[in-house]
Amino acid sequence: MKKIYIALSFVLAISAGNAQNKDTKVGDKLFGQYEYVDAAKEYLKLTDKNKADAYVYKQLGDCYYNVFNSVESEKWYAKAITTQQDAETYFRYAQMLKANKKYDQANAMMQKFAALAPNDNRAKNVQDDANYLAKLLGKSKLFDVSSLSFNSKYSDFGAYMKDNVIYFASARNTARKTYEWNDQPYLDIYKTDFKDGQAGNLAIAVEDLNTKYHEGPITISADGNTVYFSRESFFDKKGVKTQDKKANMGKMNIFKATKDGEKWTNVTSVSFNGKDFNTSSPSLSKDGKTLYFISDMTGSMGKTDVWKVAVNSDGTFGTPENLGAKVNTEGNELSAFIADNNTLYFASNGRKGLGGLDVYAYDLNTNGDAINLGKPVNSEKDDFGFTFNQDQNTAFLSSNREGGAGDDDIYLAIPVCNVNLTVSVRDAKTGATLSDALISVVDEKKNVIAKGNSNEMGSANFPVECNKQYFVNVDRNGYSSNVFTMDKSKGGEVAVNADLAPIEAIITETEVILNDINFEYNKSNITEQGASELDKLVAVMVQYPDMVIFAKSHTDSRGDDKYNMSLSDRRAKSTVQYVISKGIAKERISGKGFGESEPKVNCGADCTEEQHAENRRSEFMIIKK
Repeated sequence: MKKIYIALSFVLAISAGNAQNKDTKVGDKLFGQYEYVDAAKEYLKLTDKNKADAYVYKQLGDCYYNVFNSVESEKWYAKAITTQQDAETYFRYAQMLKANKKYDQANAMMQKFAALAPNDNRAKNVQDDANYLAKLLGKSKLFDVSSLSFNSKYSDFGAYMKDNVIYFASARNTARKTYEWNDQPYLDIYKTDFKDGQAGNLAIAVEDLNTKYHEGPITISADGNTVYFSRESFFDKKGVKTQDKKANMGKMNIFKATKDGEKWTNVTSVSFNGKDFNTSSPSLSKDGKTLYFISDMTGSMGKTDVWKVAVNSDGTFGTPENLGAKVNTEGNELSAFIADNNTLYFASNGRKGLGGLDVYAYDLNTNGDAINLGKPVNSEKDDFGFTFNQDQNTAFLSSNREGGAGDDDIYLAIPVCNVNLTVSVRDAKTGATLSDALISVVDEKKNVIAKGNSNEMGSANFPVECNKQYFVNVDRNGYSSNVFTMDKSKGGEVAVNADLAPIEAIITETEVILNDINFEYNKSNITEQGASELDKLVAVMVQYPDMVIFAKSHTDSRGDDKYNMSLSDRRAKSTVQYVISKGIAKERISGKGFGESEPKVNCGADCTEEQHAENRRSEFMIIKK
């Protein structure tokens, strides 16, 4: 759980604490000092002596929650809730149940949490979408995830790549003092090479930035000359005495250093740090003008939020801004990272997730909703520290998931190139959504790779491949069919708006008048142009369900009379069959060929090409309206 306490305040002296009673005094004192491992041992002694009560069980649940031992935490929370607990306890219990894949029980605890905290957005999000877990588990895989060889048995997290070098925070330095939170050494910043898609096995400490305090993670400017990193405020002599004067409280702060040759020098605390709140996990935008970070400063919505601050050209900073409810919740938001494409990646336990912390992506260009990255980026455990290097199309992830080498481990995440094509069908005139449109997705070789119908919202989704062009054929009764192009995409979400023009035909007392129904020379099969016109007739017959049509097919005067009569009759029958195929009852349409016997222009042997074309026609007579 290094990612939690790297974002929160620390205690570096003995605190008196607020004991529940004389029996819990020692455990409470250790708990108040964030020494959760030793505190749990003291509370367990009380259970062995049958002196435990709901308070002790809750404290044990919290101890194991804070070091993310989900099995033990679940066990003790289950005992604690036999008596009424505060809302946050039910929320934490639900998180641990999800971490142990007990989703139904987790949902039940979230309902109890919601009843006690009805205005908490964490409760509202779940209540608004009770089926969210099934949706998350059904998401298409966005990344392939694999472990890295440089992980240790201690906590390793917060990987960030710059110029083929991976920088990360690690507790592997056993020569360092042990931190009581989880009996691991203090954090240092390390680095290792990344070449040809492979991370090095050997990690080297960045001695210029490491001290006896916690350090990491880091971010580096585009020119490589400035680094921002997390460090305890004790380095800057900003520890604060507790009210009883027996403890020295520290905070996580952001520090800045500059490059001098091959060394980092001139380490300074940034101006927006404060003695009463934490700032940590910095991430610098590509243009160097905005620094994103985690803080619990005044104005935070939850325990820790994502904030940003302007970096001025002279190196000074603007006023920090909270990113608001599109990103932050009443829970913990951690490990913010801004990618070059202006996508913010962050971890949260206050949203609809799989368990513990989940990683989300928020597109700052569109200001839409934050998207859960799904499995395998996210798991039932804590997943955080997601960073993405666009130049190498490579991401890194931190997680305490099962199967890792240690407490928190770093994983390589390579994007899976998938495209989710969303087709939205609308009426081109009114903008109304159109359901039941037949949609066919065709590749460049004219292969139909997917088919479907638009839903009641007028949309349909199709998974397609990256870097390929597709054509979307859309057909619906009452509208002219059309083809829309989907350009090549490197992955993600692609939207195609398919606006169909409503079919319009002229209806007189005796006839439905369409544009010319063209046939290929000497053939009777329906062409694409002919189908488009006949669709208008179908639309009219759908609009007027009692209408009965007699289709007359005519030829010009060229050619043999008998042959022309046969050809026109075949064309009339093809016309009738097409209309029937579109769902019109066969009793409502019939047809016959008239050859050259009823010319529209009686020009005899002296007809021009235009007059021949006028005579070569189809007519749709209204027998019954």
